Amino acid sequence: MKIYVNGKVGRDGDGTKERPFRHINDAAKIARPGDEVLVSPGIYREYVDPIHAGTEEARISYRSTEHLGAVITGAERIQSWTPYKENVWVCRVANSLFGTYNPYTTLVYGDWYFAKADKHTGCVYLNDRALYETATLEECMKGEVYECSWVPEESVYKWYTEQDAQKDETVIYANFQGKNPNEENVEINVRRECFLPSKTGVGYITVSGFVVTKAATTWAPPAAYQDGMIGPHWSKGWIIEDCEISNSKCAGVSLGKYLDPDNNHYFTYKYVKSPTQMERDAVCRGQYHGWLKEKVGSHIIRRNNIHHCEQGGIIGRMGGVFSLIEDNHIHHINNMMELGGAEIAGIKMHAAIDVVMRRNHIHHCTMGIWCDWEAQGTRLSQNLFHDNQRPAFAKQLKGGMMSQDIFVEVGHGPTLIDNNILLSDASLRFATQGVAMVHNLICGALTCVGDGTGPRYTPYHIPHRTEVMGFMTILHGDDRFYNNIFVQKWPAEDFVTIRDSSEGFDTENRKAGTWVFDGYPTYEEWIAQFDFSKPADMAKLYPAHEGHLPVWSEGNVYLNGAKAWEHEKNGLTVSEKVKVDLVEKDGNYMLETNLYEVLGDFSSRMINTEVLGKAFEPEEPFENPDGTPIQFDADYFGGHRGAGVLPGPFAAKEDAEKKLY
Repeated sequence: MKIYVNGKVGRDGDGTKERPFRHINDAAKIARPGDEVLVSPGIYREYVDPIHAGTEEARISYRSTEHLGAVITGAERIQSWTPYKENVWVCRVANSLFGTYNPYTTLVYGDWYFAKADKHTGCVYLNDRALYETATLEECMKGEVYECSWVPEESVYKWYTEQDAQKDETVIYANFQGKNPNEENVEINVRRECFLPSKTGVGYITVSGFVVTKAATTWAPPAAYQDGMIGPHWSKGWIIEDCEISNSKCAGVSLGKYLDPDNNHYFTYKYVKSPTQMERDAVCRGQYHGWLKEKVGSHIIRRNNIHHCEQGGIIGRMGGVFSLIEDNHIHHINNMMELGGAEIAGIKMHAAIDVVMRRNHIHHCTMGIWCDWEAQGTRLSQNLFHDNQRPAFAKQLKGGMMSQDIFVEVGHGPTLIDNNILLSDASLRFATQGVAMVHNLICGALTCVGDGTGPRYTPYHIPHRTEVMGFMTILHGDDRFYNNIFVQKWPAEDFVTIRDSSEGFDTENRKAGTWVFDGYPTYEEWIAQFDFSKPADMAKLYPAHEGHLPVWSEGNVYLNGAKAWEHEKNGLTVSEKVKVDLVEKDGNYMLETNLYEVLGDFSSRMINTEVLGKAFEPEEPFENPDGTPIQFDADYFGGHRGAGVLPGPFAAKEDAEKKLY
């Protein structure tokens, strides 16, 4: 059955083509498996709460009849502003507008939030750009540049809020820098979410072609209910495609965790257990609450433009397992630098089990992709990363996150990173083990090697399942590097960072290459610790069981001063100057480089699942989610890589001149 929605008709109807509904949520109340909800262009200021699930054979589809013509927004337009002083205007909003959730009394705060908790989930927008919240009316009136912002010219637009308890009103002051807000498009956050079921298990829904924008989402850490403007809410088989998703106070798309009242921001309110212990609790409680391949995950997030969200573009703990995230443009995430904590990235996922993230373009984010805990069977392939680093002019935010293209944290692998282009000054933060990097162009440093994990025991799982197989701390190593090109594109001097959750400073290396693994054993050195001709001596084996795992590195190229691991095999180091620049022309991105002139005739061997072996703890091969082996004979573009194997992401030298995205 087709159900029709058109917000511009004169009066509400029954969902037929002749008498369409005016609200999408009216259609969501009646849509059943196999139904298609067709939404005409217009602005829909509502919260869509699908009631019924589709099935694998008969999905429920919601489609904008014109691509990006239907806009679902959690904001309301305000045209009752009155002048206050100078550039500042004021409006009053009855609190009854917000119902049971007032964004202007709700702070962004919770587990793993490190910045000062003085920002509300509410927001004021001027012509689709978010204004910066101040802690005092005086700051709002001054309208000064915010030093931490990545877009300082926008940071002079301010807002401040307070409550009038006597009148039960929210009072909002805003500095519009000389603009008349009643003549501009000025909106404020009102609703918490835009399109997300209020109950779990509402699966097999397709959302296609909408603009989803402006919602008062809350901070979404891994051991809490994780909301977003749009998401499946702990169900299976959603498809979110061809949408524009922007201006979420926290998360744009949530593939995350359900509400568990007994483990919801536990550390924020109880903190008698360590923060990582309640994370382990969340994993085990999740299994009790139905975290199974048959019930949760297997979503597809594709071809979306996700931008200007202040926590993450896509986030999720456990609920995104077995998903495909492809062909998305994710950019300008957390650029306002109002929020700071350990959940901020273009994509931030915990337990990305068998999740494939491919062909995404991720840039101008505090962090590109962050795979935290249980990146088992995770594959990052054919992605373009750049400018995921703090601009030199911006001051570091206390409580803000370090920047890099990819962060893999406290996982046991197998985590596969192949055929990517990584152009930021830090390519991969390596607080983990069990990673394979194959055929990448890596222009930044590998940081945090052997560090950043502490005595954290994290789970690993039955291969291609969610059931927990065991827990173990991170030994470091068990990493593989094959056929990559390392370029020292950025200054090699160590980088100073403010500690996020304690006082003081740390330094991070910025010298490119695999040299950071010097001191780690080869496989031959490591296995020699075990004499299998004799019975095991538990006490004598303790150092071997607690020491670093082996590393493999072969066929890599090191340019512009990038340095190789001391045991590199069949590698190439060239001192000749190399240029690698990303050029944007009319929205198209290309490389300007002399890489392949410098490489000459250097080539390497074909890499496959057998060469990579198995990740140590789960004893799982680097293979496809369906258990089939991988032959790395397809390059960044999907082109064929034949007998003459070039290092890096391109199968042929001339491919480096093609449009990347």
